[in-house]
Amino acid sequence: MSEKDKTKICSTGQRILVIDDEPVVCLSCSRILSKSGHCVETCQDPILGLDKALTGDYDLVLLDLVMPELGGLEVFKRLRAAGVTSEVVIITGYATVQTAVSAMKLGAADYVSKPFSPDELNLAIDRVLERYRLLRENAELRRELDERQGFEGIIGESRSMERVFAMLKRVAPTQGTVLITGESGTGKEMVALAVHNLSKRADQPFLACDCSSLAASLLESELFGHVKGSFTGAIASKQGLFEAANGGSLFLDEVSNISLETQGKLLRVLESRKVKRVGDTQERDVDIRLIVASNRDLGEMVKNGEFREDLFYRLNVVPIDLPPLRERAGDVHRLAMVFFERFRKTNKVDVQGFTPEALQLLEDYAWPGNVRELKNIVERMAILCDAERIDAQHLPPELRQAPPRVHVRKLPEDWDSFKDLKRRLRDAAVEELERRFLMEALTRADGNVSRAAEEVGMQRTQFHSLMRKYGLSSTEVGE
Repeated sequence: MSEKDKTKICSTGQRILVIDDEPVVCLSCSRILSKSGHCVETCQDPILGLDKALTGDYDLVLLDLVMPELGGLEVFKRLRAAGVTSEVVIITGYATVQTAVSAMKLGAADYVSKPFSPDELNLAIDRVLERYRLLRENAELRRELDERQGFEGIIGESRSMERVFAMLKRVAPTQGTVLITGESGTGKEMVALAVHNLSKRADQPFLACDCSSLAASLLESELFGHVKGSFTGAIASKQGLFEAANGGSLFLDEVSNISLETQGKLLRVLESRKVKRVGDTQERDVDIRLIVASNRDLGEMVKNGEFREDLFYRLNVVPIDLPPLRERAGDVHRLAMVFFERFRKTNKVDVQGFTPEALQLLEDYAWPGNVRELKNIVERMAILCDAERIDAQHLPPELRQAPPRVHVRKLPEDWDSFKDLKRRLRDAAVEELERRFLMEALTRADGNVSRAAEEVGMQRTQFHSLMRKYGLSSTEVGE
């Protein structure tokens, strides 16, 4: 029987393999289970049966314990060693019940004792298959949840993010220092946390420090700690982040803001794996994995004398560059839906989602503030929207007025299509300039449409027509 025929027969039941050296048992199992709608294959040779079980895609294997040449318990152990996931039900006689129980302790699903009635066999098989079905459904639900939550909480299916995820999987299990670069709002701290969670240090501390939020003297104390009386206000000794994160990971965000003096001290800690608190003479051993991030080009800063070259090479071991949201084709829609659902569940708003027009505007926007900007706008719209769904009219002016972007995901394969693409790109560029031209004219005229049209040498009706085309309002520039 071909595999296609087997699949057809088993479309409403499960594939079951019976391995028993007694022909009458094989025949009985086949008749009973076939009447219940299952696809049954039998094998009286345990060695051939093992080969079938290893190569076939069976939902369940009925396995006799006592067989010549190769016992059922050994067959079962070999199946599990090979990673076969089929459920196994043991067929046993009175004398081998204890062995069957031992097999269940090793992972067998159940056992049936000879002689068994059709009802007893069907009951045992149905019970095991129901458990198998529930386990499979739970696994599917977990997979779906993982997909919704993304990779370590990072949402994205675009090709550029797939490259980031592939790099994370490779670098995270190592001890290498990671330098994360990307525009502000692209999610650098989430990537740093993913590196930690996928590493061997996952059960140890993960501490983060924003190097742009502290003055140089305070940052040094924050990183390395200080002893009592080392400076004005040091009323007690304090442990720094390097010590607090010992055994785990330390994330330094916006590392480009560290002063040159502190950069030298940071380099010494990284090279010696020892830290000295401010005002102290004693050095303490530290074992941390360093992860740093910057939205500035550290290489350019080195050229300009703003960042130490030796520290740059010490940090730039494994670079991960996060793409801006405008380059993550297709991710905006999914991110918006995830942010909306999270906000809706925690705040119990009545809004049900987005209209297709609103989603299209979200996709077309350039998102200079990246993922952080998208999240904030979605939450704002969920709060302010007074309709069932967020529509284009509910979006901020900067989204409604932005000209549509032409997404070039794949170049055309014929000349006529390529010429059409060039035309659309030219039109999009012209429309952006045209909209800016109108906005600046209105701004110079303090929102007075007649004066703006006169100053640029256009008819007022023509100026108004273009304003309608781009959804501009004189009130938005202060009439």
